[in-house]
Amino acid sequence: MSARARYLLIALLFGLPALADGPQDNLVDNVRQIPPPGIELSAEDREQLETRLQQLSTELKQLTESKTPRPPADLLDDIEIFERAVSQALKNNEFYSPGDLKNAHQLIDTGLDRVQKLKQGNPDWTHQTGLVVRGYRSKLDGTVQPYGLEIGPDYRFDGDRKVRCDLWFHGRGERSLELQFLSQRMRSKGQFPLEGGIVLHPYGRYSNAFKFAGEVDVLEALEDVKRHYRIDEDRVAVRGFSMGGAGCWQMAVHYPDLFFAANPGAGFSETPEFLKSFQGETLNPPWFEERLWTLYDCPGWCENLRHLPTVAYSGEIDRQKQAADVMQAALAEKGIDLVHIIGPDTAHKIHPDSNQLIAERLSRLEQLGRERTPRRIAFTTYTLKYNSLAWLTVNGLKEHWRQSRIEAVVVDSGEPQLDIAIDGITDFSIDFPSGTCPFDVQSKVAVLIDGEQVVEVKPQSDRSFAARFVGSAEGHWTLVDTNPFSQGLVKRHELQGPIDDAFMQPFLFVRPTGKFLNKKVETWVNAEMERAIVQWNRHMRGDVRIKDDTEITDEDLQNFNLILWGCPSSNAVIQTTLGDLPLRWTAEGVAVSSKTYEAGSHVPILIHPNPLNPDRYVVLNSGFTYREYDYLNNARQTPKLPDWAIIDIETPPNSRWPGKVVDADLFDESWQVKASRD
Repeated sequence: MSARARYLLIALLFGLPALADGPQDNLVDNVRQIPPPGIELSAEDREQLETRLQQLSTELKQLTESKTPRPPADLLDDIEIFERAVSQALKNNEFYSPGDLKNAHQLIDTGLDRVQKLKQGNPDWTHQTGLVVRGYRSKLDGTVQPYGLEIGPDYRFDGDRKVRCDLWFHGRGERSLELQFLSQRMRSKGQFPLEGGIVLHPYGRYSNAFKFAGEVDVLEALEDVKRHYRIDEDRVAVRGFSMGGAGCWQMAVHYPDLFFAANPGAGFSETPEFLKSFQGETLNPPWFEERLWTLYDCPGWCENLRHLPTVAYSGEIDRQKQAADVMQAALAEKGIDLVHIIGPDTAHKIHPDSNQLIAERLSRLEQLGRERTPRRIAFTTYTLKYNSLAWLTVNGLKEHWRQSRIEAVVVDSGEPQLDIAIDGITDFSIDFPSGTCPFDVQSKVAVLIDGEQVVEVKPQSDRSFAARFVGSAEGHWTLVDTNPFSQGLVKRHELQGPIDDAFMQPFLFVRPTGKFLNKKVETWVNAEMERAIVQWNRHMRGDVRIKDDTEITDEDLQNFNLILWGCPSSNAVIQTTLGDLPLRWTAEGVAVSSKTYEAGSHVPILIHPNPLNPDRYVVLNSGFTYREYDYLNNARQTPKLPDWAIIDIETPPNSRWPGKVVDADLFDESWQVKASRD
């Protein structure tokens, strides 16, 4: 009897949880499929659905290729979401009940109805209140992605008044794919309507707690809504419950100046303690995985919430109350008292009385709106991925994935000054746009960094002020006016790693067409490439762009991070870039650090700025780095590999690793192998 079967028997006998979120999901060698397999459709049902789907596809293609004035692309996206949802469900066997089949036909009906209305010049869904579903085309992979809206009955399409928008992040639903998401968003109101405003329900690319591609989905969906509706940028709130609460925590600490309020409920706010307490998991991560927990573990970033009013919620007897308790303790250490509303005697749901208290607090915060120009900034980061808050931007760190902090205070009583304290930061910029500089234009402002006066500056006549400061190894600071990235290759915003970061920007898989070093490497590369293609589709709900290595153009180099599969002899782009990467790879051996590994049984995985275009990445032999085991609990979905790794492919891939990781590390701030290793 397998370990999983033994657990299920014990669960049955003793009333333990027998589905997700328990020890049965801690078995690396017996991982259930996520998304789960669906029911088998009858041949008749499948044929009927495929016939109607083809009708919608044909109608949509005719609109797309119309030689008369072509409909706007965004309106075509609003139709394609239905085609894609049903197509994905058919392709991946994602029908879970007879109701899903009925819903699929309803989605096709809605798509065909929108086609006809668009042909008639009457896309009425664009001026509809209530429940509306729309789509946008993602920059990541070019696929259309859905989102849901609740547009209040008092919203006016013909006015100029801007309105509040609440982002609402949904909970975990292993069976909530595009078909189910769209069906729900077309018929079910949320708990928190806005009479004159808009609630945006991002899909988040399925079930990743609004991290990675899910995080990008939130930002892209919000931008699309801003293009179509009059959203007050100072009155956008971020909210969510359960998995959505986890997403709310991470968006709040990483983008504290984007919202006027945050309202996380339940969920998780960090990885290790949650998995120990909620999942009952024994953790033994390699050092680099533990270091990279800091990307999404919120307690270390919590001081950023001093800039974002936060109202947390938990049920009194909900195990996921742990998330807010952890954040409450972390904030207390920073002298911040978290407002934590607790539903009395409530498990994993929102108590109606608590709901009312939350609504009242958010309404008061809405009156104030977002603070655009704070007079004091205290900003924490671990990575240049998240490097700015209001008028302050961090350009360089002493070391990634260590906590770094900057505090800047406007002092305008007596002698005006900007007082700045630094920890772990080597390069930063101040930028008060026109009309926002808090200093008098006739005053000279002393800029003090760590108590030392660096320079005196005067605001411009339009009440703007911009400057960049770079620190020396000895801790002395200098005002500079050159491009911060003109002095050679350095880690910088959106070019800082780790490997997973390449998949939060537009990317292109580059398929090898040449001869491999040997059959073993060829087999591993082809299997991992195919797995990455399938898992992007199934788990990130997109389609990978793919080209042969011999077809890459200058336009591709400019537009995409290149995900290079193969070895120097099989992939021409690897061969071309290899001499400018911190990697030694010949027929005899492969190495990034001082140790060389036999090339016939080892393959490098790596991220680095592309030598052919240093504004984009190249990645060698990897998709996103968390695997099937990590799909079972959203808190596990963190980067599993750093900037580079050497994989022993004699050890077969499993649900956690692509093989045996025999060497791995982060590059230094200049994208070089860390000297301490050699």
